[in-house]
Amino acid sequence: MKVTVERAELLKSLSHVHRVVERRNTIPILANVLIRAERSKLAFKATDLDLEVIETVNAEVSPGGVTTVPAHMFYEIVRKLPEGTQIVLEASGDRAVLTIRAGRSRFTLQTLPESDFPDIAAGEMTHKFTLAAADLKRLIEKTQFAISTEETRYYLNGIYLHTAGAAGNTLLRAVATDGHRLAQVELPAPAGAEGCRASSCRARP
Repeated sequence: MKVTVERAELLKSLSHVHRVVERRNTIPILANVLIRAERSKLAFKATDLDLEVIETVNAEVSPGGVTTVPAHMFYEIVRKLPEGTQIVLEASGDRAVLTIRAGRSRFTLQTLPESDFPDIAAGEMTHKFTLAAADLKRLIEKTQFAISTEETRYYLNGIYLHTAGAAGNTLLRAVATDGHRLAQVELPAPAGAEGCRASSCRARP
């Protein structure tokens, strides 16, 4: 794998992705960010097994490849590089390292195999729709106070997102409860959301 990418673009994506990664992990692979380079795109993925974040940036890729590196260390290296620099990422299958080059600077990070990285988004989504960021924010803000924080009741630790109502008047409804309180908020369902249930929907703000 060999990738050339502009420092500002790389830093912007890493600043979002690395926040999902906990600094202290009992599972080594969860401390890493997955890097996938293909077809002029560089994608990053991080997860804490509850949340998964994926970011993509444009890059010069020749050839492509995939690996994982420590997320926080990678972010700190990129953050401290001079503005405007072009960063080159190189990795080969016979060495478990990723080399980062920018000008006269050179860094080497230990990698872990991509096959160890968990994929919590595996499986086909039956529905896909576009939702305004303001609407998604409203759904969360109006229901999050009722989300249970008890780890023994994991099924209540989120928001149930689904559609309701008759044809022609379909609503996108968000519901949360901790067993004592219940919060519900609705808005007109966007195109493509009909028949949506939380386990089969993907909302893109």
